[in-house]
Amino acid sequence: MFEWEYNRAIVDRLEYMSIQRGIAHHILVPECEDISLEERCKRANELKSDLPKVVISIHGNAAGVESANGYEVFTSPGRTQSDDFATIFYHKAQELTHLKMRQDFSDGDPDKESRFYILIHTAMPCILTESGFYTNPNECRRMLSDAFRDTVALAHFEAILHIEKYGLNPNA
Repeated sequence: MFEWEYNRAIVDRLEYMSIQRGIAHHILVPECEDISLEERCKRANELKSDLPKVVISIHGNAAGVESANGYEVFTSPGRTQSDDFATIFYHKAQELTHLKMRQDFSDGDPDKESRFYILIHTAMPCILTESGFYTNPNECRRMLSDAFRDTVALAHFEAILHIEKYGLNPNA
């Protein structure tokens, strides 16, 4: 499995759902070749729109231990609106996929915190999701299936749909 292919398959599904519902969106990396994290952040920060904005960086995970499994959602350190969106995603992913949610409640919410470049260099709420471990043979087989990819995309989409319901204002 190639992580880039998995990530783009999830993004493609998420884009399709957004188009079907008339939700404005922007793909930061539409090209087939990879671009730097600096360029991704620059593209996000230069988006001009009065609509609410949130960056979702979608990934598959890897670990040195084959048994590692589940989902993770990351935000930057400290309490921000990214934490609110991450919590929404956490609950939607748990509800829809029934996979183990790897969590850290040390700061009162389930997301993990990290200084990943994309999380600390974007000017709007940003989450980074790790949806499954491709280094786990059982989970990797699941990640290769269309049904699982559809579910992962739906979890992201359902979280987007619930932004207003939970009072999150990504433009604040």
